[in-house]
Amino acid sequence: MTDKRTIRVTVRGSFDNLTADQKAELLAAGAEHADMLDVQYTAEGHLHYDLAARPFFTFRFAEEVDEEKDIPQVTARAEAKAAAWMTARGYGFKRITSQTVDMSEVPLGPRGRRLQG
Repeated sequence: MTDKRTIRVTVRGSFDNLTADQKAELLAAGAEHADMLDVQYTAEGHLHYDLAARPFFTFRFAEEVDEEKDIPQVTARAEAKAAAWMTARGYGFKRITSQTVDMSEVPLGPRGRRLQG
């Protein structure tokens, strides 16, 4: 039996060709998406942007897999979910990139080592 691996995917992109109404809608909802201290990785994806400052957005996704070979599919699903969210709302976007981290590969800091041992 293998341990589950928690995979975190950060998907970034730029809003593109937004209408005035779309900008106003995003700015109105911006307070719930602009808190830099509210970083969450979820299966549905957690959206962060500050359109008043810059035209970029970040989605954060988390998923568990059994094997390392499944990680590329997690990345592809995260990118597809981010694109689907934008498309469903009619928001234009460009330059989608992603960064994937296997949390089982992240070294523990001093506090984590103390708690583990």
